[in-house]
Amino acid sequence: MRETVFAYIKKKYKISPEYPWTRYDDNAVFRHSDNQKWFALVMRVAKDKLGFPEEDYVDVINLKIDDMMFRDILMQTEGIFPAYHMNKAHWITVLLDGTVEKAMVYDLIDASFLATASKKKKAKVRPPKEWIIPANPKFYDVEEAFENAEIIDWKQSSSIKKGDTVFLYVAAPVSAILYKCKVVEADIPYEYRDKNLTITTVMKIKLLHKYGYEQFTFEKLKKDYGIYAVRGPRGVPNSLSHELNL
Repeated sequence: MRETVFAYIKKKYKISPEYPWTRYDDNAVFRHSDNQKWFALVMRVAKDKLGFPEEDYVDVINLKIDDMMFRDILMQTEGIFPAYHMNKAHWITVLLDGTVEKAMVYDLIDASFLATASKKKKAKVRPPKEWIIPANPKFYDVEEAFENAEIIDWKQSSSIKKGDTVFLYVAAPVSAILYKCKVVEADIPYEYRDKNLTITTVMKIKLLHKYGYEQFTFEKLKKDYGIYAVRGPRGVPNSLSHELNL
């Protein structure tokens, strides 16, 4: 998977790995050409350094995640850990042994690339994107919110920008994608904290379409599109995007 990741970065970002350490010649850095900041570090590390009982080695990639809540959610995902040998408040370590599905690794590379890009590059680097984001009815009744308003405030991940499309996956007992929305305003400062949630930035999302409860259930997402969890913002597979936009 290491070489697959290298090929993805080379094809999408036209960036080749650098090997700055003679002693650790397997460790590769990927950096922006303009500001020289790293957005990915690929290493071979001993498994026991990550808490495994084994002493053999595994390939990993370190990636930057600015959104603290998203990072905390990722920490609950098998194969993702606090960053090894980097700032654990902003970086994560992801196994490259197949534990974390390839599509998710790619999404996290993209998020890290944007998190470390210059402001000028951020403005140019990507077109509007589609996301699936979770909505937990235990904490917020999104169905009632959209019954009363066409535009609502929503917690914003740093990866999501104005003009993006978000599909809200409403967790149990609904367990289905219910809403297609457009991000009409982003990066709005906001202060909220309780035992379950911390919010520092919100976006305004406009309702475009509501789906039926049986259209895009969790079982369908898992069976037809290989989506086994929606714990944080994630990209939309092309095949699912086509169905959602019919």
